[in-house]
Amino acid sequence: MSTTVAQVKPIVRRPRGYSQAKVLSLDLYRTGGRSGVDLFSIEERVSYLRKYGDHCMSFSTLQPGMHYFDVPGVGFIAYTWKWGRRFTLADPVCDEKDREMMIREFLKDGVNTAFVQVSEGVARLLHEKFGLYATQFGVEPVVDLSTWDLKGKKKQVMRTSINHAKKEGVVIVENDDPDGCRKLTEEWMKTRTVKRREVIFLIRPMNQPYQEGTRKFCAYHNGELVGFAFFDPIYKDGEVIGYVPNISRFSNKFRYGIFYPLMCHAMEVFKREGVRYLYLGLCPCAVDEQDMPSESKIVKAIVRLLYKYGNWVYSMKGLHFAKSRFEGVEQKTFCAHREALPVKSFLSLFRISRII
Repeated sequence: MSTTVAQVKPIVRRPRGYSQAKVLSLDLYRTGGRSGVDLFSIEERVSYLRKYGDHCMSFSTLQPGMHYFDVPGVGFIAYTWKWGRRFTLADPVCDEKDREMMIREFLKDGVNTAFVQVSEGVARLLHEKFGLYATQFGVEPVVDLSTWDLKGKKKQVMRTSINHAKKEGVVIVENDDPDGCRKLTEEWMKTRTVKRREVIFLIRPMNQPYQEGTRKFCAYHNGELVGFAFFDPIYKDGEVIGYVPNISRFSNKFRYGIFYPLMCHAMEVFKREGVRYLYLGLCPCAVDEQDMPSESKIVKAIVRLLYKYGNWVYSMKGLHFAKSRFEGVEQKTFCAHREALPVKSFLSLFRISRII
């Protein structure tokens, strides 16, 4: 059996070092064909998404401007480029047992690559097998809809908001209102810290071309659209196991707030349908106080500072607080990087996302 030699990082806390390691050729591992960039059609890519797309950002890998490391018969890794660096988004869309092989083949070209918003399992793999730093980037609350209800002291603010909406005659329906959503988005953008441009990459664009399977809920007050939320499907083995609200907009004209009524309405619909989970999406920079062996301490410190002092750029505290009301289980989200202090990678990521 022939082998190839790849540059593979050792399983130590010195990410800059490399050692020679023999690995099986991908062609011998799978009979489906050679790996490559942007090989799949949209139909092929969606078939892998529906089988393995169980990360909250799996659906967002289909946003414009992305490239893909495709492995026929296995799956794909989504990524983009900035300033000579490569940035992947979410976990590899493949079977869990194929992750190491996929990542190994992907990194064989030696390009400086960062992995953004990956799960704890993938972060551990990147550190232990490839020597990358894996630093917590935030948390993602996940609600088990089978046990979800509005009881409890912490959810009082939700109940109050829902009661106000009912009293004011707010009507929430599942429908597509492109003109109303576009108009509300234009008004909403004027209230944002980052004006005149939507954040992308970390959040998929509202008008992403492929949207099959998304659910759109709109809230109306006196016939006027005052809020909406688009929910993207999360798949496993061809079934929808959950949804994530990747796009939402709310009008300041409705002073009682429409976020909780709209979200809770959608959750009740999903629960009746037998959908198991609602993934609330990333709470950026909300990290714990304990450093893990895989983490860059200096990057973790910077992330904590961003959460504490960076809300003038993005309302991280407000977002985390609002999502905490749902009392979901918070799952850690990580970024993996080669340098202990990846300044250029940070700047590149912010630029890709149009935060700066």
